[in-house]
Amino acid sequence: MKPQNIWANLSVEDIERTQSFYQSLGFQLNGIPSEDLVSFLFGNDGFVIHFFKKDKLEESLEGKTADLNLGNEVMFSLSVESKNAFDSWITEIETAGGSILFDSNKDRKPYYDENGFFVCVFTDPDGHKFNLLYNNNKRS
Repeated sequence: MKPQNIWANLSVEDIERTQSFYQSLGFQLNGIPSEDLVSFLFGNDGFVIHFFKKDKLEESLEGKTADLNLGNEVMFSLSVESKNAFDSWITEIETAGGSILFDSNKDRKPYYDENGFFVCVFTDPDGHKFNLLYNNNKRS
């Protein structure tokens, strides 16, 4: 089996809030938003993430979506091209209404790991987790 495409479908409480958050971070809309769906393109390959109103996605799932207060269904990783971009994203995420998560093991929010990456975990307003990365071993 060889699928032609792959994309993600996530649930949200408020389509307008989700649209505002991702557009303020500079992501490109994929199609025209409706009252039940807003969709964005991520990365150079144009990976699509559809954000469905929670009840609409649950209809398609024929079941409940994850309670993001108890855990997470998936984590997407986003890479940036420079340390300056990494630092700017952190500010933009917080300004747009996202949350930078605290790593109690590292005793700080964004951190530098042993593999040469600057790492920051954040959530969108609905609690979907993203991993923001900058590889310090690459030239910027």
